[in-house]
Amino acid sequence: MDIDEKERRAKLVVEDYDGIVPYCEAFYIHSIMYSAGRCLESFDRYRQLKNDEISPEYLICIVQEAVGHAAALSRYFWPSPGGKKKEPNQRSLKENRGEKLCKSFGLDKESALYNRDLRNAWEHFDERLDQYLLQNDAGYFFPSCIVDSHTLADDPVGHIFKLLDPEAECLVLMGKKYFFIPIYEEVLRIFNKAREADGKGARLNAESPAL
Repeated sequence: MDIDEKERRAKLVVEDYDGIVPYCEAFYIHSIMYSAGRCLESFDRYRQLKNDEISPEYLICIVQEAVGHAAALSRYFWPSPGGKKKEPNQRSLKENRGEKLCKSFGLDKESALYNRDLRNAWEHFDERLDQYLLQNDAGYFFPSCIVDSHTLADDPVGHIFKLLDPEAECLVLMGKKYFFIPIYEEVLRIFNKAREADGKGARLNAESPAL
């Protein structure tokens, strides 16, 4: 299918269905359930193991995996900005799709998933690591995984790569803190709402027009 035809179809979906054709709603609902479910599974595994004799590397891996799934989930609601200039209708499509999903799931910019740092931490990770090392060229460096208080990351001369604070439920990644209980609670709410929608004919809301 050529670009012109994709643009034509995208324009129709935006103008007639606010970004999602009704019979396609099930695909988004199931995709949201998948990302949310994987996130919750990782958090549950973390809770089961955090008091055991587990290596810092593995424990942080579990939490990072959970937050990574949360970041992927957030992109359904707030798609990555930009797009090809020659494909404006497809860019509008993803923006409208995100707005429609936000409305259906009751999300706004106050959501824990809206955090741009959360999403950016898993996009182009290698480039972010380059920038982190370029900006921090002096002080004490800790490239290994650490399980300790997140306040250690407040030391201006200490550069902590990965740290997990089980008491405060905080993950530190390249100096940035992610308190993940609000993330967990939001993902759980979204998962339950998606499962409810799936049980009602896989529709986002009752007002959606029939195709």
